[in-house]
Amino acid sequence: MKFVAGIVPFLSALSCCRAGVLQFPLKVSPAYNSSAELLMERRNMLLKGISLASKPEGSVSFISMINNLKGDVGRGYYLEILMGVPAQKMNVLVDTGSSNFAVAGAPSSNVATYFNPQRSTTYRSLNLDVSVRYTQGSWLGKLGTDVITITKGLNGTVTVNIATILESEDFFLPGVNWQGILGLAYKGLAKPSSSIDPFFDSLVKQLGIPDVFSLQMCGAGLSLTTERQSSPVEGSLIMGGIEPSLSQGKTWYTPIKEEWYYQVEILKLEVGGQNLNLDCTEYNTDKAIVDSGTTLLRLPENVFFAVVMAIKESSKVEEFADGFWSGSQLACWPQGTKPWSFFPKISIYLRGENATQSFSITILPQLYIQPMADIGALVECYRFGISSSSNGLVLGATVMEGFYVIFDRAQRRVGFAASTCAVVGGSLVSEIAGPFSATDVSSNCFRERKRTEPTLWIVSYALITLCGLTLLISIILLLFPCSQRRANGLTDDSSLIQHRWK
Repeated sequence: MKFVAGIVPFLSALSCCRAGVLQFPLKVSPAYNSSAELLMERRNMLLKGISLASKPEGSVSFISMINNLKGDVGRGYYLEILMGVPAQKMNVLVDTGSSNFAVAGAPSSNVATYFNPQRSTTYRSLNLDVSVRYTQGSWLGKLGTDVITITKGLNGTVTVNIATILESEDFFLPGVNWQGILGLAYKGLAKPSSSIDPFFDSLVKQLGIPDVFSLQMCGAGLSLTTERQSSPVEGSLIMGGIEPSLSQGKTWYTPIKEEWYYQVEILKLEVGGQNLNLDCTEYNTDKAIVDSGTTLLRLPENVFFAVVMAIKESSKVEEFADGFWSGSQLACWPQGTKPWSFFPKISIYLRGENATQSFSITILPQLYIQPMADIGALVECYRFGISSSSNGLVLGATVMEGFYVIFDRAQRRVGFAASTCAVVGGSLVSEIAGPFSATDVSSNCFRERKRTEPTLWIVSYALITLCGLTLLISIILLLFPCSQRRANGLTDDSSLIQHRWK
């Protein structure tokens, strides 16, 4: 599934992780500074719902939406929504990598509750079947409309398209606190067709809000666990604008290259300050997107292998089992050891609004070497928060938890700023910098994307046409007697052809 589970397999592989266990303790000297301490103070106050920012005159406060998200660390961030009349409360996963709003519409072993359309006086069926398949997981359902209210969001009710999920496979994960998915991408990804208005499009049209939303995910450095968390991690989905108190420093924007996913352009990657020196088309193979519904940083295969090699060369870890890099094994250290200083920073350069410039977003190891909870009393284990991808580069939660990310659809751009909650042990775990010259990079880092569905339709139509012509010829041959065929110059060979097609 997009929101990669991947936790349970690690536990069974734990006995194989000796290569990742260091025999010496890590000496940590936390470097507290006034900037980090200030950010920690701001973070703690934000978690209590206090907005500290001094906003420009006339700006709008989105204080009511701060901390309106909860999170199962490693398994997504969700928003509480009231659906129908009388209201039925549902938690929905916030996903910028899909466009359907869908909720459980039938009992399931992995969901605590489900939406019952028959109980809602405002539900209207559209008599349409809908199915969606993700990187992992899929579901089938029925499409309808109903009114919704966001408990910590905008005032008022909105009528939206809702898919009730009747069947699913590997979609609802064991122990998660959400019962549906809130797709926030563009119409082009909506199923069964792009004529279906996605959730946020309906909000913009009916409430008249700006076509902008922004997202802060506050799971940096927290342990992943297979158990339901009693105190979920926080996050904020700001609908209709930007809340300045959720970020610090300058916001940098990159153009949205195509409006389906939030597709951006990656110019280069650096590991430990060293350029991977790959052609920029390698980073944008198929696509490069910003996707809150994907847990990891996912890289095209060539890029992934180059990153792993660069980490191995620059890290202070002598040896790791291959399973650590592939995601099937954990790396463990003696309890109390913090291994992050062994690993390098990873910097991702994006095209700036000025095409001749770029900026970099940098994640520290605290974001991609991720702690696991409840492993054992003597060791502490970690997973690798980066994976190989066969369908494009995905800036998932591994990256997004370091930044306040702005989806400015009105101006067709995605913005990044350092997040106030991206602090671990008193230190910032993300960086952003620029501008840098991009004149040495190709002006177009995209290969032509294969649009598989239209291609399949063309092939299908061609085959149908061929079969139709063959059938027509067979019918003509059957209607004409042999003598007539001979009179018309048809040979015995044509009879053999007719026989083969019967």
